[in-house]
Amino acid sequence: MGCKSSKTLIKDKPNSNISILKPKDSTNITKINSLTKEPINNDPSHSNTVKHLVDFAKQFEGVKYKFGGTTNKGMDCSGLVYETFKAFEIELPRISRHMATQGAKVSIDSVKTGDLLFFKTSNKLKTINHVGLVVTALPGNIEFIHSTTSLGVIISSLAERYWYYSFVEARRIL
Repeated sequence: MGCKSSKTLIKDKPNSNISILKPKDSTNITKINSLTKEPINNDPSHSNTVKHLVDFAKQFEGVKYKFGGTTNKGMDCSGLVYETFKAFEIELPRISRHMATQGAKVSIDSVKTGDLLFFKTSNKLKTINHVGLVVTALPGNIEFIHSTTSLGVIISSLAERYWYYSFVEARRIL
């Protein structure tokens, strides 16, 4: 059910630093501490930026799944996340398992809207192979947008059995 982009043989630097530039709709810059990879957020419009980021991702809801895809004609899970952050001039690796090395790891109890959720959806693979962007983070209700091979870009709940048991970790980029 997850996406297959983790098998892509694109030469990415999995441990490269995140390059974060000025979001297109803001004069503020979100910075990442290069040593700890933790967000440094002194931006009062941060929640507004996160809202725009989530709204951008939601415009792809209903787009069919396409391995390696990054457009409204078809996209995979990491393509959705990659293109969403790219629209705000935030560069992430293209592959989900490489994305999972970026930002700061956060506990599931601390997840916020805009965080990334990482999954291992295959017993054959011993690595992260799926990613979603949190669109709602309430106690007991974490929803995320992602692209699945069967349904394309959809919003799911972490409370769903499949996703709950496939969940590996959450990371904060912003």
